[in-house]
Amino acid sequence: MNTGKLRVIQDFEKLSKEIQEQIKLTYPEGFSQHLIQFTNKEGRLVSALPFETDEKIYLVRMTNQEAIEIILEDDDYNDAGMLKVASKEEFADKYAELDYMSDAVNDDEEDEVADTFVEPYDDDDDDKEDD
Repeated sequence: MNTGKLRVIQDFEKLSKEIQEQIKLTYPEGFSQHLIQFTNKEGRLVSALPFETDEKIYLVRMTNQEAIEIILEDDDYNDAGMLKVASKEEFADKYAELDYMSDAVNDDEEDEVADTFVEPYDDDDDDKEDD
């Protein structure tokens, strides 16, 4: 499946605040159970959280432990790891006009998104090099 969209691999912390909020809205119960694995261009197995906008397909690079820590440290999530109602309502109102957000929160499409990441991807984060 070739969508022609730009494919981006990036760390969660380096994403814009808006994309982070949209990801939180898409994954209100946390990230760790939604991680996928793929082989990068160096042949390494990498885990990441998939997220798609109208223009880009993001693979948000994180390990299972990092996914858990992000949620634990984020004030938008409660102690149970669930997106707080106030945050969910704020983000839903803020991004309601984005067509892709209505699709992104539909659990039925999650497997379809994961299936698009079967080939090696270039890692756009140049400052993460193994020496």
